[in-house]
Amino acid sequence: METIKDLGKYTFQAMLKNSVAKFGERPALGIVGKEAITYQQLNDKSLEFSALLETYGMKTGSKIAILSLGRPEWGISYFGIVNRGMIAVPLLPDFSKNEIESIFAHCGVDAVVVEERLYNKIKDIKKVLPKLIIKIDDFSVISGKKGKVVKVEDLKAHECEEDDTASIIYTSGTTGRSKGVELSNKSLVWNAVGGQSFHRVNKLDRCVSFLPLSHVYEFTIGFSMQIMNGSAVYYLGKPPVVSALLPAFKLVQPTIVLSVPLIMEKIYKAKIVPAFTKNGFIKFLSKFPPTRRILCRKAGKELKKTFGGKLVFFGIGGSKVDPVVEKFMRLAKFPYAIGYGLTETAPLLAGSGVKVTMPGTIGPLLPGLDLRIANANSKGVGEIVVKGPNVMKGYYKDPALTENTFTNENDDCGPGYFKTGDLGVIKKRKGLYRLILKGRSKNMILGPSGENIYPEDIEFVLNQHPFVNESLVVEDDTSLVALVNVDEEKVEAEAEARSKINIPNFKEMAEEFQKDIAYQKEKILGEIQYFVNSRTNSSSRIGRIEQVPEFEKTASQKIKRYLYDLRTKTRKDKKADARLEKEDAKAKLALAQKNKEIEVAKTENADNAESVKKVISDPTRAQSIKRVEVPEITKAAAKKTSSTKKAATTAKKTSSTKKAATTEKKTSSTKKAATTAKKTSSTKKAGTAEKKTSSTKKADTAAKKTSSTKKTGTSEKKTTSKSSKK
Repeated sequence: METIKDLGKYTFQAMLKNSVAKFGERPALGIVGKEAITYQQLNDKSLEFSALLETYGMKTGSKIAILSLGRPEWGISYFGIVNRGMIAVPLLPDFSKNEIESIFAHCGVDAVVVEERLYNKIKDIKKVLPKLIIKIDDFSVISGKKGKVVKVEDLKAHECEEDDTASIIYTSGTTGRSKGVELSNKSLVWNAVGGQSFHRVNKLDRCVSFLPLSHVYEFTIGFSMQIMNGSAVYYLGKPPVVSALLPAFKLVQPTIVLSVPLIMEKIYKAKIVPAFTKNGFIKFLSKFPPTRRILCRKAGKELKKTFGGKLVFFGIGGSKVDPVVEKFMRLAKFPYAIGYGLTETAPLLAGSGVKVTMPGTIGPLLPGLDLRIANANSKGVGEIVVKGPNVMKGYYKDPALTENTFTNENDDCGPGYFKTGDLGVIKKRKGLYRLILKGRSKNMILGPSGENIYPEDIEFVLNQHPFVNESLVVEDDTSLVALVNVDEEKVEAEAEARSKINIPNFKEMAEEFQKDIAYQKEKILGEIQYFVNSRTNSSSRIGRIEQVPEFEKTASQKIKRYLYDLRTKTRKDKKADARLEKEDAKAKLALAQKNKEIEVAKTENADNAESVKKVISDPTRAQSIKRVEVPEITKAAAKKTSSTKKAATTAKKTSSTKKAATTEKKTSSTKKAATTAKKTSSTKKAGTAEKKTSSTKKADTAAKKTSSTKKTGTSEKKTTSKSSKK
């Protein structure tokens, strides 16, 4: 086992240098069925790739994307990038063209190394496609501007520092938003060194790798930890389907395999459960602990053979493990280990080695971390927060999101801790303090009586039903809903077995048979609902079951929960309400402004009315008033009053009923002003100064009446004062 004393520094440059010195001629990376390259060859090829990048203008700080399945060239590319001070941007092979384009734009990628089979995902990207594109299969250049040729011997010495950014990893999380997680050399290498507290890797180990290397779980444990200790890693060279995996396990006979919970859960349901229930006698024996243990041990030996027969470490990470499946593995003495962490923590935070696993728990914390439970409730459950060398530098180009992801002085743990978003509790079990996960804080559902409902716990129960492959528990506007992906073949066979249609006429029989099959399927869904509700408490009971043909998932096979929110309509309504409230506020503001203008207009009308009274006896001035003064006054008043009517109408439509009284007062005032405008406008049609003067007097009277309806009286007092002065 290699330590920091052997490496000297927490950098990939120091790691590879140490491995070449100690394991130079041993196999390092290979494809199943082909000869692996040695550690010395890995180093030499990575330097050649560095020279190629610099020939095409790449330099310290350049960002190089890697889009490829696991293969030896992936590791060669990675070392060639980071050991020269450049930054690797690993991309998940499952990313869509739109996701890749978005990442290129956000990150500002300078070059991309792409596998030939995935080239179609990027070839049509226009504006943000890097100019330098290299095919990872043979390191041939697809496009790029070649500069002065740089050879390996021309490479200038470069010393990597621990705090240098090594990777920007874009997550494909369950929340739907990809974020660029910036990880330093130290974050990743420190985690690989510390992870050996759970399992020690040595130069005789063989690892079959089939998870994406762009996923930090596989990268740290299945790549970095192996390279650091001289292990040999073999890749499938093709997508990880059963037909490719089983022959690979048989040929390589790996001692180390990394997986996600879903794979073992599928094996358990497809192989173990049928074996335990194939006849009544075995089913009866499996109910008793002593005989069940014997049956599990036998099944465990067969399972180990499936993985090549030499397995000593089967790491499971990426999501929570079904406790029932874990109990089986424990009884079967299957060499499984559990790990927990996030991309942002590079990834390990806690885990259990093969000998200390305990169903239902994660295990002890990684040494050297300051991990706490923040804002815990009365049961000790709270959000898992952490400080340590493995925590990310931040989200790339997103300081606001970075700041929100860490605690502040208002949290009981104090500032500076990374918030995982996971709920957990730490308890002492079998002499060790172990982390126990309760679920995601964002997934937690608050029950009608204020109780905390963890959907993951209900899903574990649902997944025990023989017809359920996977499930997701969400809430709609009234109750909990279980979305289930069922085993269609089993359900169809069961429905047909239950159907007892017997009609002589074949056509009628076929129609009735199909109807009955549909009825039986619906009945089976009802039985699944009863199955889960009879095994959970009252607050966790399911209101209805809905079938889902297939769930969309992340790279670690976690269901993308955000795609299955049944409360979307409610959220849209809330958004609509917020929009209406905003419009309402604008309308009220406009109404207040127009009311102010009306008061000014009324004041002007009153002032001019007084002027008219004084000059009306002068025939020469009367004509002037007729043609100029009065029309201008009445037009202004009419225009302002018209605007007020529109504002009042808008206010009526958008204003909430709670403030109706206030709106009525304002509308009443507006109506009176409108009446004033109508009366004043009659002056325009009259044709004589006397009639216009009379209309103006009426406007003056109406203004005074309107003034008396207002309680404040402030503006009217000013108006009266102004009129008397005139």
